[in-house]
Amino acid sequence: MTTAVSGQDLADILRQRLPEAVVASDDVAVLVRVDSIVAVCSFLQGNPEQDFKLLNSITSVDYIDHFELVYRITSLDHNASAVLKLRVVGRDEPTVPSVSSVWAGANLQEREVYDLMGIHFSGHPNLKRVFLWEGFQGHPLRRDYLEPPLPYTWPQGG
Repeated sequence: MTTAVSGQDLADILRQRLPEAVVASDDVAVLVRVDSIVAVCSFLQGNPEQDFKLLNSITSVDYIDHFELVYRITSLDHNASAVLKLRVVGRDEPTVPSVSSVWAGANLQEREVYDLMGIHFSGHPNLKRVFLWEGFQGHPLRRDYLEPPLPYTWPQGG
């Protein structure tokens, strides 16, 4: 079974090498600064003691006042997994550095987040829509996509 590295343990490791990168941590994840994500991922991927060579997924959450990106990574050699998070403020053109130079598998996942949530990845080699056509207006997984939101009515009866 894969061992989950706690956010606090991962934060302690990162503070030794990249002390300015860590914003906060909890039992599950470590929150890192947006401008430090490439350095953090490069360190965790390239350091033999961590050896997080596999990027499982990049997902995003719209909390209305900010976006959160969640990176799930795995070390196959150490049989360990970890979670990194970023908090991106601003809805007009949220931008995060691309980690596709660290993990080739980030290429398609960053395109998906861009397509559906509108988060730009600076330095991405081919940032374009992957599911929707180029002329599509907006990003359908954003909470404000249907502005104003459709009214919800409770079903009648039973």
